[in-house]
Amino acid sequence: MRKYLPKKNIVAQVTLVKSKTDGSDLKKRLRQWQHSRSWARLICEAEKLWSLESRELKRLGAMELIQLQNEMPFNVRRRVNFWLVKYSGATRLED
Repeated sequence: MRKYLPKKNIVAQVTLVKSKTDGSDLKKRLRQWQHSRSWARLICEAEKLWSLESRELKRLGAMELIQLQNEMPFNVRRRVNFWLVKYSGATRLED
């Protein structure tokens, strides 16, 4: 008769749970990513108004773009530029 030996619990030896700081860091990075992408999408929507025939809508788009640039925090501008390239936006922001 064969005797079965209990296997060692390998999972207990490896740390599977990461600390809370790793999770909060990941959430922070995700929030920054979403925030930057949202700014870029708003800018692209304002740019789309430029292609319309109406002079008023073009003016409205330009005013909206200026307002977005003034409201945007300086620390996200480089990331927003990255998304503007991805979305084929015409606008580029200065750091």
